[in-house]
Amino acid sequence: MKRKLSSYIFIILTFIAFTSLGGEIRGNIINKDKAVGFASIVILNTKIGTQADENGKFIIKNIPVGKQTIQVSSIGYKTKQLIISISEEKNINLSIEIEEENAQLNEVVVTGTMKETSINESPAPIQILNPTFFRKNPTPSLFESLSMVNGVRPQLNCNVCNTGDIHINGMEGPYTMVMIDGMPIVSALSSVYGLSGIPNSMVERIEVMKGPASTLYGSEAVGGLINVITKNPSKAPKFNFDFNTNSYLENNFDASSKSKIGKFDVLFSGNYFLLNKRWDINQDNFTDITLQNRTSIFNKWSMRRSQNRVFSIAARYIYEDRFGGEIHWQKSNRGGSEIYGESIFTKRIEMLGSYQLPIDKQKVTLNFSFNQHQQNSVYGNTVYLATQKIAFGQLLWDKKLGKNHDALLGLTYRNTVYDDNTPVTQTNENKNAPDLISLPGVFVQDEITLNTKNKLLVGLRYDYNSKHGGITTPRFNWKFTSNKDNIFRLSLGNGYRVVNLFSEDHAALTGSRKTLIANELKPERSYNITLDYQRFFSFENGYGNIQLNGFYTYFSNKIIADYDQNPELVVYDNLKGYGISKGVALNTEFNFTSSLKLFAGATVMDVFRKEKELKINQIQTPHFTGNYAFSYTLKKAQLTFDLTGNLYSPMRLPVVRAYGDTRPEYSPWFGIHNIQATKRFANGLQLYGGIKNFTNFLPKDPIFSPERPFSVQFDPSYNYAPLQGIRGFVGVRWSMF
Repeated sequence: MKRKLSSYIFIILTFIAFTSLGGEIRGNIINKDKAVGFASIVILNTKIGTQADENGKFIIKNIPVGKQTIQVSSIGYKTKQLIISISEEKNINLSIEIEEENAQLNEVVVTGTMKETSINESPAPIQILNPTFFRKNPTPSLFESLSMVNGVRPQLNCNVCNTGDIHINGMEGPYTMVMIDGMPIVSALSSVYGLSGIPNSMVERIEVMKGPASTLYGSEAVGGLINVITKNPSKAPKFNFDFNTNSYLENNFDASSKSKIGKFDVLFSGNYFLLNKRWDINQDNFTDITLQNRTSIFNKWSMRRSQNRVFSIAARYIYEDRFGGEIHWQKSNRGGSEIYGESIFTKRIEMLGSYQLPIDKQKVTLNFSFNQHQQNSVYGNTVYLATQKIAFGQLLWDKKLGKNHDALLGLTYRNTVYDDNTPVTQTNENKNAPDLISLPGVFVQDEITLNTKNKLLVGLRYDYNSKHGGITTPRFNWKFTSNKDNIFRLSLGNGYRVVNLFSEDHAALTGSRKTLIANELKPERSYNITLDYQRFFSFENGYGNIQLNGFYTYFSNKIIADYDQNPELVVYDNLKGYGISKGVALNTEFNFTSSLKLFAGATVMDVFRKEKELKINQIQTPHFTGNYAFSYTLKKAQLTFDLTGNLYSPMRLPVVRAYGDTRPEYSPWFGIHNIQATKRFANGLQLYGGIKNFTNFLPKDPIFSPERPFSVQFDPSYNYAPLQGIRGFVGVRWSMF
């Protein structure tokens, strides 16, 4: 009896002790200005917790006295922890704000409007990609990485020297503008070899805009643009490196570091890529992939002055030695007629900067860039020497007009000097005459907020090309938000471009064909309409978003390269008809609480030209492209598995029927699929490895008449997929913050 009584007393005292030690928390869970219903709130290291009601309100009682850690979690939001002190006498009232897990809603973009804005506020549809996404299938350069983007396809144009360009929505490379920090750094001559020289180590994010953007960015932004945003020195890791190699003996090394020098945050970044083993798996006596020895160095200085005025300046240097050709070619054969080889030496310097002028109560920014691209190339016994210099300046005045108008006024000037050893830059008397183009321009745009659901963006640009005269390009964008999770965008745009022969068709040099300009080429114009729908949503086990995009572009004065008129010529002329690019693209993304992430996209398109009632499909443009990336993480083991790939429908290919070319005119359905495993360690170290192209797909007969490389029959442009089969890779990366 005595023992039983003591047990009752112990239970009562324990109950009293726990209730007397208890504190109470009342609060609500919010995201910005709205309540987050049914969030889970727990006190870590205890069994105490609750769930918020539909209005985000909650009460937790009997919390032990002392410092306690509260954890708040909800599907579609980032988990948040905070430490509070609990006492007996005082009840606590909290308002806890949590962030949306889907960071894409709040990511900053600049490409659509030339102003920093969140992606869900941008009137123009923009796709953002960061290095984390590209690491699911690691590649040595931006050119290869973009194969993971729906509607964007890197296209190799030469099976000997592996030159390539970027196709957006089926439009060829010259229709795509590639910028670095909003500056027209990669264009014209450098678009062929410059893309492979952009390493991932200097990239903070990539913004992709599909459709004409000439109103803001001028010529070349006809089919779309890719804006490479470089790393901010103040936010970059203190030190970062990434090294990987594969069974083809391709070696890639990226490294970067940041420091503080005076008032400047400084970033140093470097990349080295080396492939010096010759592969001929298809046994046609030609290298399957080019030998490359490439160095890229990047340095950026940034300083935030008073009143948040920013000054930044960056420079980059690239050197590349590239070779493709017959297996037994040696450097002593360069430019000769005995053994065929294509040898390209590239030297390139770039400078770009931004300075916000110290004008009181005004936001006026000066942007400037300069690049010089030197190329020393031989294609068999054809020597091509070229230099291109582009200077660019842009003055922007960002001005809010009342509550509903956000205006932007821009003055631009672009000067291009191009010189080579071909007839393109010679007079009729065979005198050297470098191609000079002066391009001043002015543009204005106004972002109009009609109400909380409707936003308009209207703009107009006028450029004066020293060769072609004045060109006007308008734009119109409308964004309608039915609620924060449903966004509709309508875009109407106009674009223009002028021809650059080397970037237009590099096959005129790499094959036996000669270039013929039939008439004086007029600027090409495009007229585009795009309708975009995007929805963000949460479900019981995660969150996701879908984006559906329909596009239609009409081209007048379309500049075409005609391969069919004469097997020995590439004939350039303005189309005596019109061109069409139309299609539908779908992007989907799902993130599950089980650590599974799914991304998949598909584009169905029809790209053709119409001439004399004859419809001609564009070469190397499939009607269907698809891509996917599936990721799963074992949290305890910190091990992530990534499965990525692409799928392509048949595409029309350049065949030489006049010389007995019996290869199929259309490629087969094919896919490239990759798998990777990544192990993360607590100190920031990562080890990764996997298999690329594990189905071992290889295109057949990539070169016509490889046994006669100096003859008129020789043609290396029959390309629809990389000439690399299955290969394993391993790598290591480490970041220190």
